[in-house]
Amino acid sequence: MTLPDHARGYAGFTGTVGRTFAGSRPGWPAERRASGPNIVVILVDDLGYADIGPFGGEIATPALDALAAGGLRLTNYHTTPLCSPSRAALLTGLNPHRAGFAVPANSDPGYPAYSFQLPDDAPSLAESLRAAGYATFAVGKWHLTRDAASHDAADRASWPLQRGFDRYFGSLEGLTNLHHPHRLVWDNSPYDGDFPDGYYLTDDLTDRATRMIDTLRASDPDKPFLLYFAHHAMHGPLGAKASDLARYRGRYAEGWDVIRERRFAKQLAEGLFPPGTALPPRNSEPGSDVPPWSDLTPERQELFARYMEVYAAALDNVDQSVGRIVETLRRHGELDDTIIVFTSDNGATAEGGPAGTRSYFSQFVHVPGVPADWNRDVERELDLLGGPQTTIHYPRGWAQASNTPFRLYKFDTYAGGVRTPFIVHWPAGLESGLRDQYVYVTDVAPTLLELAGVPRLDTRHGVTAAEQDGVSAVPLLRDPSADSAHTTQYTETGGNRGYYADGWKIVTRHRPGTPYSDSEWELYHVAEDPTETTNVAAAHPGKLAELAAAWEHAAWHNTVFPLNDHTPAAHLRRPADERLERPVTLYPGTPLLERYRSAQLIQFRDFTVVASVDLAAGDRGVLFAHGDQGGGYVVYIEDGAAHLTYNAYGEVHRPGPVPLGPGPAEIRLTAEALAEFRWNLVLDTGTATAELGPVPQMIGLAPFTGISVAADRGGPVDWDLHTRERAFPFTGTLHHVRYEPGKQADYDPALLARLWAEAERVYD
Repeated sequence: MTLPDHARGYAGFTGTVGRTFAGSRPGWPAERRASGPNIVVILVDDLGYADIGPFGGEIATPALDALAAGGLRLTNYHTTPLCSPSRAALLTGLNPHRAGFAVPANSDPGYPAYSFQLPDDAPSLAESLRAAGYATFAVGKWHLTRDAASHDAADRASWPLQRGFDRYFGSLEGLTNLHHPHRLVWDNSPYDGDFPDGYYLTDDLTDRATRMIDTLRASDPDKPFLLYFAHHAMHGPLGAKASDLARYRGRYAEGWDVIRERRFAKQLAEGLFPPGTALPPRNSEPGSDVPPWSDLTPERQELFARYMEVYAAALDNVDQSVGRIVETLRRHGELDDTIIVFTSDNGATAEGGPAGTRSYFSQFVHVPGVPADWNRDVERELDLLGGPQTTIHYPRGWAQASNTPFRLYKFDTYAGGVRTPFIVHWPAGLESGLRDQYVYVTDVAPTLLELAGVPRLDTRHGVTAAEQDGVSAVPLLRDPSADSAHTTQYTETGGNRGYYADGWKIVTRHRPGTPYSDSEWELYHVAEDPTETTNVAAAHPGKLAELAAAWEHAAWHNTVFPLNDHTPAAHLRRPADERLERPVTLYPGTPLLERYRSAQLIQFRDFTVVASVDLAAGDRGVLFAHGDQGGGYVVYIEDGAAHLTYNAYGEVHRPGPVPLGPGPAEIRLTAEALAEFRWNLVLDTGTATAELGPVPQMIGLAPFTGISVAADRGGPVDWDLHTRERAFPFTGTLHHVRYEPGKQADYDPALLARLWAEAERVYD
């Protein structure tokens, strides 16, 4: 090739010009250019096996129907029972405990399997692809950073950009509100954008993803890319757009029994299971049982059907998102040579309880000692369900239908918790069809790397890469008669255990606080009984003992021990994190304070908030707000008075205005922790007070949106105020807002955990 004049005279140039450029100027590394297929991984949260059309569902999923028709459906794909462990395993190829994620990243007991940071010696899928010349994009849910390391002064070593992604937009945490996200991150920084009326997160994530692809193609016409699209849907709180909801009105009046039977019939007709496969009876285990739909009152049936309408509408929108990604690829002429994977991180969840909830964050309270009369479901108008005013989740009867034909739910090691839909579409490289061989979540990364022709990194940051647990499924993708190379697999979460080996499976349903005994094991021959209907432990004691011993061996190898079934250790935190409980002064213009950091200032304790202001006649607006429509509090100035709104998980309290005049003032909110997780609140302007209490404390994940000053950003605490004033920015002079955490209540789980740990240390 003839060099242009400016290249001929370039000092030190000895390379070649072409697709691969190798400049030898000192300090200039060779440009890496890959020529493999694009890769799009679409991961949905808490999606059941039977929810989408290609796996038996009646919800409209035309985009997924098309991908399945032109691709492969893996009918025997398994994942872990929970979200963070599955994501860690998918992105690294390591078993979840070895990857540091025994459970979701919302505790910190200090064991190796609970580090909640991907290991330094575990190259991620994105890191290997980027080293080979791929652009790497991630949008949506991350949940691979411990919650205490998600604030803006934290070490970002386990944030997306530090784990191989060029760009990222989404939430670091495990869930968020689809109408008013509590906190979004753009690359390595908090995103302070406003959320206009009608905002919906799934649409925004899709916009961001398509723009990433379009921007890449505007700059480089052929550089391959990885897009990791991790939907926040279908995790609670469920929310849907009004236009999508309208299409599902009345669609679920028949109830979950009819829907489940209809889905199973469709699964059999499409060959997802062999003839003779049995549909298990309704779940009947204590705490997981589902009543017959016909036993419900008409009022309950109407309410419960509305919950499922919201779920269906949200999934319909996910399919629309998939369709938009497909159309973007088609527009660039790259659909046929893009590997598209669609799957779920675990089975559908029973966290909504037997009756569902209109108070998601109250239902999500899992703290020892919460009184029996704790209100987990504040009544709301039916037409509000799924919209921006509510935080809801469906009853577990619908989760059972979502997991058709399997037993139980997310968190369980039975099939309902670990078998999920899986579609892979690559017209240029794979034929369409069904595959019934066993595949596990750790196999995704090695499979995609082999399909792309990219080697896994041998080292990461100079450290030799840990051996992968996953194996490539490429042989069975290319040949329907090939055997699975993944023949054994352990699983464990919260003391629930399981082990698969060559068509046999042992499983437990462990009750927290009880011994881990061999009598817990059940045995199923899943090669012949995929729905786990017949426990054959008594008939095959030798096989059960063999698999139990194999589980024990695998558990030691994968750092599963010590088992943790929500003992006090689950509430332990590293001592360095206690600095997050220190007082803080917030100034106007400070971005919304991250959720976990904010919660440490108020949860399970007394606290005081002081807003220092200079007021002129007519000044108005929010001084400070903490929380959202799912629960929280806001203090604002209006009509010459200070006002407090306390939102108790949907039940709104307004104790009345506290008059104050112009000039300097300190407006003080004081909370006293009472027995049974209650607060007494006092709003004091220095000249008058208003008192409220006792009211339920904000605990667990509430307040879910962190603290904002000089406006109510994010989801609104007081919907009526939001309707009138939106964010209601303060018009006066706000010098600062000071948070002073007070005495811990004696029922604080963190305090109890520290006392427990000290007792253990002394005993040892």
